[in-house]
Amino acid sequence: MSIRRVTRFIVPAALCAGMLFLPDGPARAQGAPPAGTTPAEMVATYNTLADAILAVKRTEANLVRSILGAAYAHARGQVEHARQAIKTNDAKGSQAALENLAAAVAQLGTEGDSAVGAVRKRLLEGGHHHNADGEAKGIYDEGYVVVTRAAKQAFLDSSKAFGALSRTPKTDVLEAEWGKVEATWAGLMK
Repeated sequence: MSIRRVTRFIVPAALCAGMLFLPDGPARAQGAPPAGTTPAEMVATYNTLADAILAVKRTEANLVRSILGAAYAHARGQVEHARQAIKTNDAKGSQAALENLAAAVAQLGTEGDSAVGAVRKRLLEGGHHHNADGEAKGIYDEGYVVVTRAAKQAFLDSSKAFGALSRTPKTDVLEAEWGKVEATWAGLMK
């Protein structure tokens, strides 16, 4: 559920709930806030709503980091498979491992596979932009949460390089390209 949809429901509900706490006559007049002042109960409820909205944003960032962590772990496994296959001159094995590595690194660049992309699209259609300021400054592509444009390009370039390497596997090229992926990953996870 997008933050806008949540706030469309929660804010009116919170305001209505806050209305229940308003003084309703002369018996409570002494405790009533001055005219033009928002009752403390309503401010407290709005504060709680703000906490919930911000927690959802932190949760989204943590979830995307988990998705990326899984893709990175898969990529590391494929690097190991490729190393072993190249070492033993297993052409089919190295080709498969390098193609799988290319796919995993591409998922790092796109913050997940097409299923995750569909969720991101849905959030954008609902008006949710996790990094709206970063998007406006050209740091993030629309809807991206963790991966910057620069990191995305670096991962996608490495993905292409691994795909090309699958045709003529070489350990030194694999290690050099994997070093680039590790450096980009370390920069994102600071």
